[in-house]
Amino acid sequence: MAGRLNLITDVPGIRIGNAHDARLASGVTVALFDRPAVASVFVAGGGAAGRDQECLEPDRTVERIDAIALSGGSGFGLDAGSGVQAWLRERGRGLPVGATRVPIVPSAILFDLLNGGAKDWGRFPPYRDLAYLACDAAAGVFRLGTEGGGYGATTVNLKGGLGSASAATPRGFTVGALACVNAIGSAVVGDGPHFWAAPFEHGAEFGGLGAPLRLSDADRRLRWKGQSQPATTLCLVATDATLTKAQLKRLAIMAQGGLAKALRLSHAPADGDTVFAVSTLARPTEAGPEMLTELGAMASDCLARAIARGVHAATALPFEGALESWSDRFDGAIR
Repeated sequence: MAGRLNLITDVPGIRIGNAHDARLASGVTVALFDRPAVASVFVAGGGAAGRDQECLEPDRTVERIDAIALSGGSGFGLDAGSGVQAWLRERGRGLPVGATRVPIVPSAILFDLLNGGAKDWGRFPPYRDLAYLACDAAAGVFRLGTEGGGYGATTVNLKGGLGSASAATPRGFTVGALACVNAIGSAVVGDGPHFWAAPFEHGAEFGGLGAPLRLSDADRRLRWKGQSQPATTLCLVATDATLTKAQLKRLAIMAQGGLAKALRLSHAPADGDTVFAVSTLARPTEAGPEMLTELGAMASDCLARAIARGVHAATALPFEGALESWSDRFDGAIR
């Protein structure tokens, strides 16, 4: 069953903020944690880029993080982490180091430089300022689709976007997922309208169409953006269950299966698919292998749903040659 909002913010202790620049056709999504959280990360794409991800490995010293930034802009978007740090430091957040504090903000970026937006920003890219604005906007309720880090995102055949979903485990813990869907492949079967993630859909959260009864040769045909347009789906899964960094590393690995459920294809050489996993420590628990397996299975399903919701909710960019959105192409045809 989906959570109350069916958003990652159903996990207590998380707020999500989005900001974008319409002319730029790019933006930033920030996950802020009410108190320092435990996190890890797993990168399965061959073309990923990020910041402060090494500190999330289980054998590294840093034990808590303050936020995560997911940004467009390719390498330029790594500036987003600085904007989040500035916002947090002004509020006294961060790791104490002598008389100062250093907010810990792991980040990841996606490639949206060829989506038609104006990238003539001058000496410094705008992602630091966009990230600061995203922090100001952080809340429990946020919009999906062409928003934040998913503003300029695309798939091979439809506009991508920002998606989220949540669910409760049989033991009563909450799991949520967030995805900036800039996939190298497709979220829909063949030419659509059915989503690859349809078997995991809750209600009609991305159209309620179900899955096709049979796949044709055309449905199975592989299509991807190609080497000239790298791609990345940036993901965050979270739970209120108290987990260690090592357990969260395994949770991130298991959650990566959600990309394979929702996209054809993922984890390619020019792909930067990245999954962060976070525990907000809201509910104390002794998590053994069975419970971790349960959380990982739920996180994988949640992430697949979040990816489909991001594409389903997206709106097309207003540029010549821009990809259609799912609703542009299919809403009238299936009603």
